[in-house]
Amino acid sequence: MKLKILVDCTPEEARAFLGLPDVSPVNELIVSGLVKRTEENLETMTDPQKFFEAAMAGGASNMEAVQKMFATVIAGSGETKR
Repeated sequence: MKLKILVDCTPEEARAFLGLPDVSPVNELIVSGLVKRTEENLETMTDPQKFFEAAMAGGASNMEAVQKMFATVIAGSGETKR
């Protein structure tokens, strides 16, 4: 036997019903911080020379992270989707 219950409510109503806290102020704070940081670093992210200068500024550990990132991308590009 299957029992199917359809509840039509907004996410806010569902959170209130389940007793979960409203995290929208925290979400807005996080998103606004990410937007601000992205706007501040937009030039660095779009200019390859500045990107690699920033990667090299941290020394070997940052360069190793960049190499791992590229290796992951290259390894993932050969996969076939089924």
